[in-house]
Parts: sequence; C-alpha cells; structure tokens
Amino acid sequence: MPAIFQNIRKAIANWWSEFTLQTKLLAAATLVVSLVMSGLTFWAVNTIQQDARLNDTRFGSDLGLLLAANVAPLLAENNFTEVAQFSRRFYGSTSSVRYMLYADDTGKIFFGIPFLNPEFETSLSIERRIKLPSNYASHGGKPMVRQHMSPSGIVTDVFVPLVVDKKYLGVLAIGINPNPTAVISSNFTRDVTIAVFISIWIMVILGGVINALTITKPIKELLGGVKQIAAGNFKQRVDLPLGGELGELIFSFNEMAERLERYEEQNIEELTAEKAKLETLVSTIADGAVLIDNNMQVILVNPTARYIFAWETINVVGENILDHLPSTVQTEITRPLYKMASGDCESAEFRIQLSEPANRTIRILVTTVINIQRESIKGIAMTVQDITREVELNEAKSQFISNVSHELRTPLFNIKSFIETLHDYGEDLGIEERQEFLETVNHETDRLTRLVNDVLDLSKLESGRSYNLHRVDLTQAIEQTLRTYQLNAKDKGIKLIQDASTDLPPVVGHYDLLLQVLANLVGNALKFTKAGGKVALRAYQTIHRSSTEQISQVRVEISDTGIGIGSEDQQAIFDRFFRVENRVHTLEGTGLGLSIVRNIIEEKHHSRVHLISEVGVGTTFWFDLNIFEEEANSESKHGTDSVRS
Repeated sequence: MPAIFQNIRKAIANWWSEFTLQTKLLAAATLVVSLVMSGLTFWAVNTIQQDARLNDTRFGSDLGLLLAANVAPLLAENNFTEVAQFSRRFYGSTSSVRYMLYADDTGKIFFGIPFLNPEFETSLSIERRIKLPSNYASHGGKPMVRQHMSPSGIVTDVFVPLVVDKKYLGVLAIGINPNPTAVISSNFTRDVTIAVFISIWIMVILGGVINALTITKPIKELLGGVKQIAAGNFKQRVDLPLGGELGELIFSFNEMAERLERYEEQNIEELTAEKAKLETLVSTIADGAVLIDNNMQVILVNPTARYIFAWETINVVGENILDHLPSTVQTEITRPLYKMASGDCESAEFRIQLSEPANRTIRILVTTVINIQRESIKGIAMTVQDITREVELNEAKSQFISNVSHELRTPLFNIKSFIETLHDYGEDLGIEERQEFLETVNHETDRLTRLVNDVLDLSKLESGRSYNLHRVDLTQAIEQTLRTYQLNAKDKGIKLIQDASTDLPPVVGHYDLLLQVLANLVGNALKFTKAGGKVALRAYQTIHRSSTEQISQVRVEISDTGIGIGSEDQQAIFDRFFRVENRVHTLEGTGLGLSIVRNIIEEKHHSRVHLISEVGVGTTFWFDLNIFEEEANSESKHGTDSVRS
C-alpha cells in the first residue's frame, strides 16, 4: 500500500509540474475563492437553520401555552373525554404538530396523539413515562423546549406544565414539525452551494487540461525547438495544429528554422573549405602551432608541434595543455598563460632548452586571440620554433670568428715584428740574420695564405653551391697526389707508398674536390709522421651485402706511421680549427683540413669518413665511393674533362 500511495503522489506531482506558473496561480486563486464562497454559503445556511429553529421554538412555546390553557381546566375536572376530543380536533387542524402527549404529575403518560388511545388500553399495555427534571413542577408554568433530529428533520419538543389554581396536574408534551419553507430553503441553499463548489473545480480542472493542451504543450514544444536551434540542429520543426497567436508563433518558428537550414546548406561548403584551408595552412607551416582556449584546453595542433613536444602517439586535442608539456616548458609558461587568459598580458616570448626527445633549443611565442570588436579574449595562439640549428650556427659562427681571428693574429704579429726589426735595425744586422728574418716572414706569409685559402675553401663548400658529379678515374687522382707530395716526403725521409688496384673501376665524384681530399689527408699524414716512417695511399673495390642486394664500391685508405690520435680527440678531429698539435705541441697548421675533407665526402659525395688510430702507432683514414655505371650515366661521359678544367 505505501508503494501505491507513493506512486500516486509521484504521478500527481508530475501532473502538477506540467502546468505553467500562471496556471498554478490561477488554480490557487480559484481554490481560495471557492473556499471563501463555500464558507459564506454554509454560514448563510447555518444562519437560516438557526433562525428556523428559533422560530420553531417560539411557535412551539406559544402553541403549547395556548393548548395548556384550554385543556388544564378540563383535566382539573377529570373530563378526559373532552380533553381527547379537543386534542384530536386541534391535531387534525394543523400540520405543524407531530405529536401530543399528556402525563400526570408522576410523569405517566395517560393520553397521546397519535401514539396512545385510552379506549384500547389493556392490562397488557406498556407503561410509558415522560422523564422530566425533579424540580420541573416548580418552574411556575413556563414551558421547557428541546430539539431532536428525526428522519424528516429537526423536531422541536415543548413541555408545558398543567397548573390549575397553582396545583400541578401534570405535563403536556407537544412535538412541532420543522418549518417546511425553511427546510426547503436551507436544503436548496446547501445543494446549490455544493453544486457551485463542484462546478468551480470542474471548471478549474478543465481549464488546467485545456491550458496544458493548448498553451503549456505548445510552449514546451517551442522551448525544445529553440534549444535544438541553439545547438545547431536547423532541421527542427514544431508540428502542432493550432490557430490564433500560438499558431502564428509556431508558423514563424518553423519558417525561421527553414531559413536557417537553407542558410546553413548554402554556407556549409564554403565554411568547410575555409576550415580545410586553415587546417592545411597550419599543418604545413614549418613552425609548430598550438591553439588553446581560455581554460587551457587544446583546440588545434599541427604536426610540427606534435613532433617538437613528442605528441605523435597521444591525442592532446580537448586536453589541458599543461598536462602534456615537457616539465621545463610547463615551468616557464604556466603563469604567463593564465595571465594572458585573464587579460593581464597580451604576448610573451620564451627560449627554452629541451632534453627530450632530443637536445634542442626552442623559441615559444604566445599571443592572445581577440574577437573582431577587441572586447574579449577567445583563446591563446602558441607558435613553437625549433632554433637548435640557429643556435648551433651562431655558436659555430662565434667560434669560427674567434678561431680565425686568433689564427690570423699570430702570423700577422710575427710578420709585423720581423719587418719592424729589419726596418729599425737592418743596417746593424748581418746578411745571415737578415736572410733568416726574411725566411721567417716568408714562412708566416705562406702560413697566412694557407689559412685564408682554407677558410675560403670551407666557406665555398658550406655556401650551398651545387657540384655536378661525373665519371672520375680515381687512379689518375691518386698518382697526381703522390707526384705532388713525392719531393716533400723525400725531404722528410718518409716513404710514400701507392697501393691501388690495376683494374680499379671509375667512380662517381668531382675530380677537383676528390683531389683536394687526397691532398689534405696525405699532407696531414706527412706532417705528423717522423723521418723513417711510411705513408700509404690504397684504393681497392669492396662489396657490401645487404638483405636484398649487393653494393659494390671503391674504398680509399690513407695510412701513416705517425704520432697517432688519442681516443679523446677522435670525435673532435673533424671540427674546425681543432689541431692535434694543440695537444702535443709539435707542428703548425690551420685546423681546417679535416673539416674540408668531411664536408666534401659527406655533403658532396654522400659518403662518410672513417678513421682508426693509436697514439705512437699511426692513423688510417678511409672512405667509400660509388662506382660509375656506364648505362645510367651515358650522358655524362664527356663531363670529366670539363670538370677538370
């Protein structure tokens, strides 16, 4: 049972919630009015009934006194026959009297109409008495009145004492019927009141139902439609067969939705195309781009930013950007981002060093995105630039300028010093001393020339100039290099060895650049090899096997029995201006030769320079070159001579 009551209560609550506030107020006002009117009506009915009872009481009292005055003398004379006849005539002449009872001074009823007839009284008759108060006889002849409810209405009971010459003979009891006019009026008023009350509430209920069907439901349908339109569903329609103002409102709403749908269809392709253009532009720019809203949620991110921040395997769109940034970046930009979101700052720039996924330096520029009216901040745009190469180039540039300045200053200082000495003290110096000074100046001039030439060569190689690769006879380049350094090796007492295969195939390369590589490596080998040592230049064909094919190449090796290179220097040996003699303090040089070699082999010939060395034993440099294919490069057969010129 409690579950049933709870369900009923819930159903009533749901039904009541369907009504609008106006309907609820109308129902409450109707309830108050109906209660007030009902209360007034019932008060009026009660007043009428009270007046009727009062009139019945007065009428009964007067009638009882009149009847008692007529029958009391007859009773004093014991003329019961006359009393009975008079009473019957009186009872038959009026409809207001319901009954008439006569009792003696002990309260015993000896005659009554229509209840008792003395002629038919027998020994079997039941004795009936009127029970009155014990002091009733001393009331001085005043009637006593009371009322009781009967099936036909309220009956007024009047008890009149029968007194003759101050002698109490008994009591006369008369029952007075209610006033029919008052009864009818009271009943009619009551029925009308109940009917009005029921009618009012039937009207309220019908009004609520009509309101729910004709006003509340359409308004709720319209409200739902407006929410759908606001959410972008322009296909929403309200289909209710109503007229009047609500019908016009529904028609206008459907017409508005139809226009919005047509507008959306006309512009959706253009908007999609513009969005695709924007996304394509953002995805193809070299810099990283991230767009976030005021709550730090990522709206858009391009592939470059994903790569820089290592987001390739996670989807950060819709996530808080601060949860996915590297810790160093997060520490730097968290506070500025919140300041920008609150409008306290418009832009900021950061330069941050990242250690993961690789050591790199990035520049981050964050700028607020403001609406056209420049009234509110719509989001924050973040541009990320990988400036690692720029930083490295700046550092290399600074180092290069510092090294060149240092290397130029030494020979220039020596040249200036010896020339000043010759100028100031030339006449005091002997011929041999002057000759020695001039040889030193000439040597420093050659050193300065070599430095300038190496710098120019390296600058030219790194300038991005393209070199066409052709068929190169490597044997010829090796022989030319050995002829160049044969005299130098002989003077130093070093044996120069050529070990090149007789059937060496031609290679793909640039003759002059390869000649420069061989010259630099052989020159370095002679420089760092003591008298009695050996320098060998070898070339032979090798075959590299992979999982899918065999690759045939020509390997070139330059070996010496010189001082060797320590393991701690082998990584830096190809850096510009790095010289082994800086460690062992033996010979002089520019420190650019191996940088030039690496640039020519790696950047121009797409190979790699390798070395193996041991201090006090010697060093070997080698690299591989691709073999020239006649079929694939037949159009370049005539190019070798033009390149060598």
